[in-house]
Amino acid sequence: MKTIIYTLAFLFISYGCNEAVSNGKTVHVEDSLQYYPPTPKQLDKQEFRQYHRVLSSYFDSMLIGKGFNGSILVAKDGAVIYEKYVGYADLLKKDSLITSNTPLHIASSGKTFTAMALLRLVQENKLSLNDSLQKFFPGFPYEGVTVKTLLSHRSGLPNYIYFMEAEKKNIRYATNNDVLNFLMTKKPNRNFKPDTRFAYSNTNFVMIALLIEKISGKTFPAFMKENVFDPLQMKNTYVFSLADTLTAVSSFNAYGGLWQNDMMEGTYGDKNIYSTPQDMLKWDQALYTEQFLSKTLLDSAFKPYSNERPSVHNYGLGWRMLNLPNGKKVIYHFGRWHGFNAAFARLTDEKVTIVILGNKYNSRIYKAATKSYDLFGNYLQNKNGRDDDGDETESITTNAAQPGASTKKS
Repeated sequence: MKTIIYTLAFLFISYGCNEAVSNGKTVHVEDSLQYYPPTPKQLDKQEFRQYHRVLSSYFDSMLIGKGFNGSILVAKDGAVIYEKYVGYADLLKKDSLITSNTPLHIASSGKTFTAMALLRLVQENKLSLNDSLQKFFPGFPYEGVTVKTLLSHRSGLPNYIYFMEAEKKNIRYATNNDVLNFLMTKKPNRNFKPDTRFAYSNTNFVMIALLIEKISGKTFPAFMKENVFDPLQMKNTYVFSLADTLTAVSSFNAYGGLWQNDMMEGTYGDKNIYSTPQDMLKWDQALYTEQFLSKTLLDSAFKPYSNERPSVHNYGLGWRMLNLPNGKKVIYHFGRWHGFNAAFARLTDEKVTIVILGNKYNSRIYKAATKSYDLFGNYLQNKNGRDDDGDETESITTNAAQPGASTKKS
């Protein structure tokens, strides 16, 4: 498909003060802690129609009508150029269509929120990237594990998804504290010495959520709501807890059967954020400003930390990335949990946002997201020899960020 390239101005807005009326007088209300996404440039009719035609044709051939049940949004410079909602929140009842307000589980794409929330605490001098975990959890049995090695998946901690299976007879739903207690008491073998190589482990982000709770004095769901979701006006985004079991959208297998919950439903930080494409766009746009994080910390999050062997795939601090031979770069995070699939990609050169969420298992989602990059620039998708299938539970022997294969979660 012919590459579409447009140059659009990108507008930023800065901190400011709101005005309110009190007792007949205008007063200034301090809102320096309020996050404002950039004001998007509105596309003219010709630009919008051309984008929309190409994207409609593309997604019609890649996803729509091929088992896809979910939501899609593509935006450029903050302006939505394609948006589509297909299917049902409950495939068994088919009484609730998926709409722009239907939150779906974004799986490991939620790690981007967890990482940025922790970096916010770093910015506030509540902790340092080089702090040892033992500083916050005395007696933690793994020396050398730092905040930074958790964020970059270089800690060597084993993946709780596997070692907690031993507790399924004793625990109905594992929590973050259950994972910590298992690490403290059972001391499963670490995979390697910290910061010697990369291995994707969900334990890292369970521990980050615990760190946020320890430092803030609030539960992770409450902290995220108060410090991220509410300020960004992400009204349909929340951290799932077991209390949400009856109201949260369920997931389904590729044949439409209900995917049953299991003992891992109670952990968060690595997963369990529900959101919508429109809310994810707000998140994306906030990251083009310094109102959530300083440029220095944002740059550190988007820096590759695992270069043990040549690869276009790498990992920053809570973010995956493609660093292509022609200099192009994709900042992204895909994910899977049960029948939920999520793709969230940022083409920062073109200021393009791609969000695809589904609650009926469909691996096409990952290829559809990856191949769409070339609609906006030369991302060499037909030349780099691989597609990203979105699965993110790599083998512990992997030396660089290379998506592998999994039947469980990412």
